[in-house]
Amino acid sequence: MEELSFAVPFWVWVAVSAAIAVMLAIDLFMHRDNHVIEFREAAIWSGIWIAVGLAFGLVLWAWQGGEVAGTYYAGYLLEKALSVDNIFVFALIFTFFAVPAGYQHKVLFWGVVGALVARFVFIFLGAELLNTFFWTAYLLGGFLVWTAWKMLVSKDEEVHPERNPVVRIVRRIIPTDPRYHGARFFVRLNGRRTATLLFVALIAVEASDLVFAVDSVGAVLAITTHTFLVWTANAFAILGLRSLYFCLAGLLRRFEYLHYGLAVVLAFAGVKLILSETPVGKLPIPLTLGVIVVTLGVSIVWSLMATRGRGFTGGDGDGPGGASVEAIGSDGERLRTADGSGDPEGPAGLSAPGPRTPPG
Repeated sequence: MEELSFAVPFWVWVAVSAAIAVMLAIDLFMHRDNHVIEFREAAIWSGIWIAVGLAFGLVLWAWQGGEVAGTYYAGYLLEKALSVDNIFVFALIFTFFAVPAGYQHKVLFWGVVGALVARFVFIFLGAELLNTFFWTAYLLGGFLVWTAWKMLVSKDEEVHPERNPVVRIVRRIIPTDPRYHGARFFVRLNGRRTATLLFVALIAVEASDLVFAVDSVGAVLAITTHTFLVWTANAFAILGLRSLYFCLAGLLRRFEYLHYGLAVVLAFAGVKLILSETPVGKLPIPLTLGVIVVTLGVSIVWSLMATRGRGFTGGDGDGPGGASVEAIGSDGERLRTADGSGDPEGPAGLSAPGPRTPPG
């Protein structure tokens, strides 16, 4: 597999990783209270994160030239687009567990941290396998094509967060209380440390992102196996995931045909990876970037034109995918609080069917 070849000094790895850690710390500090993140605030922060990601591409351009920067931008754009699929599922999880809007950003912050760790591991493992065993390109390429096909045919598939095997294992191992206790993940009840419903929601988010990490990392590896480019493209795209969620969660119904675009891009990435181990060889980066931009652009414009009258889901003051102050149970009743002060107990029936999967 023909690949970009340029050395990245160890201090550059350390500096970039430290910068990412600092940006995460800033994000946590700016949102340390449990206020509801409104659209305007989320849009500003999302714009900041996108600007940071694009600026890093310019740094690469000045350092290593246009091909390296173009490869980074292709991976960044692909990961950014695939993160919309994450947002669909996050909204479902928050709705199912009735996570109050003021607590959602805490769950998403630690979800982003977990996503970065998972992607770091998958990137180095996947790149090593692709560079060592040529046949893994056929396996991963086939997996991406299969994922694309599944995305097209499983549009109306239901999601049941409470049936997630990771969630079920955690609830068996760790004592859990089916209520919210403020923004805390753990409380002490009857003398023992107990996980709250917010922690269960976090586990559901982490478990779903673990699945997403496999195909998103695989798709970027289809563009390049240079670990530094794959890692930075994933990291800078994921950094803005939390803000992007609060921007788009209320507009998810308007992205009705985005899953078609994502499926085409995933299939293209799979075919590209397979072709890299044939006489055809590696497809040029400008072609790859063009396919991603045009395909996603067409699917987004198509969606927005077809759903012009829909607008936002939910009302003012309600956080996307959750309740504004109190949680709403599966029967539609307002739930009482764990301490009488307004923190919801959470859905009484965690075994109830989850909401239907939106397009994507």
